[in-house]
Amino acid sequence: MDAHVSPSRVAGRTRAPPSKSYTHRAVLAAGYSDEAVVRDALVSADTKATMRAVEAFGGSVDRDGQTVEVAGFGGRPGTPGDVVNCENSGTTMRLVTGCAALGDGLTVLTGDASLRSRPHGPLLDAVFDLDGRAESTRRNGQAPLVVGDGMTGGTVEIPGDVSSQFITALLMAGAVTEEGIDVELTTELKSSPYVDITLELLADFGVEATRTDDGFSVPGGQSYAPEGGAYSVPGDFSSISYLLAAGAVAGAEGEDVVIEGARPSAQGDSAIVDIVRDMGATVDWDEDAGELTVSAADLTGTTVDVGDTPDLLPTIAVLGAIADGDTVIENCEHVRYKETDRVSAMAEELAKMGANVTEQQDRLTVHGGETDLVGAAVDGRGDHRIVMSLAVAGLVADGETTIAGSEHVDVSFPNFFEAMSDLGAEMTEN
Repeated sequence: MDAHVSPSRVAGRTRAPPSKSYTHRAVLAAGYSDEAVVRDALVSADTKATMRAVEAFGGSVDRDGQTVEVAGFGGRPGTPGDVVNCENSGTTMRLVTGCAALGDGLTVLTGDASLRSRPHGPLLDAVFDLDGRAESTRRNGQAPLVVGDGMTGGTVEIPGDVSSQFITALLMAGAVTEEGIDVELTTELKSSPYVDITLELLADFGVEATRTDDGFSVPGGQSYAPEGGAYSVPGDFSSISYLLAAGAVAGAEGEDVVIEGARPSAQGDSAIVDIVRDMGATVDWDEDAGELTVSAADLTGTTVDVGDTPDLLPTIAVLGAIADGDTVIENCEHVRYKETDRVSAMAEELAKMGANVTEQQDRLTVHGGETDLVGAAVDGRGDHRIVMSLAVAGLVADGETTIAGSEHVDVSFPNFFEAMSDLGAEMTEN
């Protein structure tokens, strides 16, 4: 599908979707348990893939709106009766690889063409070192993967600069192994807040896991059991970034955009609040109410290190294209290994809209002072975050912007275009 965005102004009240990162972890944690309820879950293409994986391992998932009731497999995943298709969800594949490694039999994991191009080698090596079996059928570290043979735990080395999801997968699985798992990082950890999310969620499910001098440690022999048998998912700051950016660049004169569901949590992407403030917008965060209020402002460029917040790069790039002066996005090489190479994607698609952008391997510089955005036909690259960020750019571009692949917002923010339209944005899909 295509989205058509015309220059328009936004105002009013909207609610952020639940966190995709927390929902993935909560659904799988519920699978590791005997039974648990996940409330306020994000129901999207990606999280449905994790739900199906839990069912493939012998659990059952009963969904009523945003409430997900899970009868788990008690820490012992069964052998799936068929291939587990993770579709486009890298989080599902990485987290489920750790789970599959616990099984006595073998699990085959695959996904769509994009997912089959993403790296998993360090996680496969770690499972092998922990006495499990983990292979790429093409022997290139990419899916399809074959995983199983009863990983028992122990100490393992793994790089921290490829994907924090590798560490999350090992910690979640390690809690139910015999020996537990000590993860020793061989390189600096990128996207560290995502591991903080994991530690926070594990604690809420009654599982002990800690940072160590060398990395992370989780004792074995533990059980997953949230207090009261239920867990509630917080709002998603990655998704909030598009709503916040829209208010900052296209807010109606004299009016605010109010975003509900912004409850404080371990999400690193809450950094978007300070980034937008640093660029000159007025943002009020009522943390007790979980509400953000933003109004339009003349923005100025800034410098942002996205080592811990890779999902914010598309949003920051768009803000930079609208701001006065240069916006420099540093430490971003790992952002090239997402659903698409988001560094090149944003450089190329914003250029189609008239932006002056300099791309380097580990840096993206958007020259806002030399940019006047114009409507254009752009490609969402099959990536939900590219689609939504370009839609924000379209609000202030001169002329209509057409974004190919708009349906991919279903990955993390299924009602994105409806939410934006309710705020007054002129956005349609066909």
